[in-house]
Amino acid sequence: MPHSVQKVSLLEEMRNVLRRQGYAYKTELTYCDWVKRFIKFHSLQSRESLLVGSEPKVEQFLTHLAVHKNVAPSTQNQAFNALVFLYSKVLNTPLKGVSASRSRKEPRIPVVLTKEEVAEVLTLVEGTAGLIIKLLYAGGLRISEAVRLRVQDIDFGFKQITVRDGKGKKDRVTPLANNLVAPLRLQLEKVALIHQKDLEMGFGSVYLPYALAKKYPNADKAIKRAVKQCGIVKKVSAHTFRHSFATHLLQTGTDIRTIQALLGHSDLQTTMIYTHVLNQGAQGVVSPLDCL
Repeated sequence: MPHSVQKVSLLEEMRNVLRRQGYAYKTELTYCDWVKRFIKFHSLQSRESLLVGSEPKVEQFLTHLAVHKNVAPSTQNQAFNALVFLYSKVLNTPLKGVSASRSRKEPRIPVVLTKEEVAEVLTLVEGTAGLIIKLLYAGGLRISEAVRLRVQDIDFGFKQITVRDGKGKKDRVTPLANNLVAPLRLQLEKVALIHQKDLEMGFGSVYLPYALAKKYPNADKAIKRAVKQCGIVKKVSAHTFRHSFATHLLQTGTDIRTIQALLGHSDLQTTMIYTHVLNQGAQGVVSPLDCL
């Protein structure tokens, strides 16, 4: 099976390069997935086939995503970035002058829970999963950022959390909610004991991305169970709590630039999507039926 052997060795090499360069585990998963899709799309069976007509191949794939898959511009850019990394950092053959049809799909207005819905879900999710979800809502963290927090990232004195190597490899500071101080202290005590045992067994400093990966589905499953129990019909995921954090801050009068900084957005336009959530049809409109 030369096809699968070639593909596996290429992806392993890509993972190793991503790790050496300090990319986040979520980026590793995403980039490798796009490379797999690219290989499948063109039925490529060797490294050599990747290098023959590389620019046209990349253009065809990106155009396919825009025209036939109708993906969002950010998704198309993500695929392009993955392929740029593959060719420049793994195959050592940088792409030149790639031109493809651009996605024009408008960004979707994010799903947001009301404060009451958030409170209801949080009462039903306990343990580590519950703590992770509270971090997402309390500080606007992405789930990948929440599970990668370290002891030194939590400042109980200044009541703030430092999110390191966020999306775009940027650090940022976000508030530590008073309600999280006690449970976080307890969690840190547990982690310290586990870490000490790992060190005694010769572990503790090893890169363990798959251990982190297990926490993602656990939190998502807990969310889905709680949402179903609450009778909420919205399509809720872990990221919904980050969206809700931003929207609720906006509702209480927090400046949009402050929200941008807390979320770690490089472009203000990305943050502006939350103003559309508040401006949706029914918000602030009195039905004529209620005026009769």
